[in-house]
Amino acid sequence: ELLANIDVEDLDTATTFYCRGLGLTIGRRFGPGAVELLGASSPIYLLEKPAGSAATLPDTRGTMRGLDTGALDFVVPDIHAACARAVAAGATLETEVRTHIWGHIAGLSDPF
Repeated sequence: ELLANIDVEDLDTATTFYCRGLGLTIGRRFGPGAVELLGASSPIYLLEKPAGSAATLPDTRGTMRGLDTGALDFVVPDIHAACARAVAAGATLETEVRTHIWGHIAGLSDPF
């Protein structure tokens, strides 16, 4: 099983964005600083952390929260509708939908 953790500064705002933008639903709450989101192939955990704090698992590069440290890819039945939904919820379309031999892909970033 794979777990995805996303550090966010404002848990309520991030939860609203990921539920509206990606169609995820709230699973469990872990006190005031963490929430489990369901609806993807693996659970996604939003963890409230201040910007600039050390990453959950420090590495030799000194990764800090608030920097782009990875990406999540979602398989969707209609990429254009999924992009429109995410943008309406506050995402930024970084790269338009592109077609490849294996399918379509677009790049979006969350508002955080």
